[in-house]
Amino acid sequence: MSGPKKRGAASGGARGQGRNSSRAAGAKSGRSGAPGRGRGGAPRSGSAGAGPAFGGSGAQRGDRSRTNRKAPEQRGLGGTQVEGRHAVRELLLAGTRKAKEILIAEGMDRADILDDIVELAQDLRVPVREVSKKKLDGVSRTEASQGVVAVADPIKERPLEELCETQNGMAPFLVAVDGVTDPGNLGAIIRTAECAGVSGMVLPKHRAVHVTPTVTKAAAGAVEHVPMALVGGLPRAIEEMQRAGVWVLGLDMGGDVSIHEVALGAEPVCLVMGAEGAGLSRLVRERCDQVVSIPLAGQLSSLNVSTAAALAIYEVVRRRGSEARAEGPAGAAGGR
Repeated sequence: MSGPKKRGAASGGARGQGRNSSRAAGAKSGRSGAPGRGRGGAPRSGSAGAGPAFGGSGAQRGDRSRTNRKAPEQRGLGGTQVEGRHAVRELLLAGTRKAKEILIAEGMDRADILDDIVELAQDLRVPVREVSKKKLDGVSRTEASQGVVAVADPIKERPLEELCETQNGMAPFLVAVDGVTDPGNLGAIIRTAECAGVSGMVLPKHRAVHVTPTVTKAAAGAVEHVPMALVGGLPRAIEEMQRAGVWVLGLDMGGDVSIHEVALGAEPVCLVMGAEGAGLSRLVRERCDQVVSIPLAGQLSSLNVSTAAALAIYEVVRRRGSEARAEGPAGAAGGR
């Protein structure tokens, strides 16, 4: 085998994209949310009151399948079932949509974050019920709900034209996904986007995962903060963004230039991530203003899509910030 050589990384990679999706969210989030207050009344136990129906987001690939019931077809962005302690707490803290009910497994160690969830729910008058672990496992659609499942209103879609607008003097920095079907990868991308200050996400309606319970858990609450547009077709959405003055960069292993070499100012930009394995689709690639790659020096030929997204997003933030400072005070990096 030949020695290390530079190659362009695929945004989704050519092999094994789903293998590590459960770990794609990366390190612990820097924002801890509300501090542990060590109080909060005990949730109601048992099954008093039917409460809202759980599982409404539907199981997509990567969400735990159920053989005893058929998951409903997902419409819109989804997000009606939220799983995981950080995701549920952020749902309550953000206040961007209504939480309807929270289930907590009986016998859980009373960690500070669980006390936070109970107290926040009480403040918001959201019913909290303690149920058996078996019952919670029955409604959970992820492999590890951490003993907490919530049901909420769907995530509100934002118009694409709104995402293309300058907000608070900051040019938009958008991230679009082209056919990403692994929910762990999408959740990790949304989490990175939120932490980096991305101003919006663009998701296609068809042949792509939306906000499933696995996405909410992997995103660790980021879905509550990143505005998202749902578009009928990504090629047409790219044309709409370009008409609004947004420069569209595609990320693909066959990119024309390294992302480290492309000129980036403070103008509006959208970074398009390709699907796991396939990369950018032909029509999407043709419509991008430029296709860039991440250089690789090792023996492997690709990166996981969420890893590639993290590297590319922060490179765009870094370059926009440094070049905006060189140009003067008019530009800023990736703010919302």
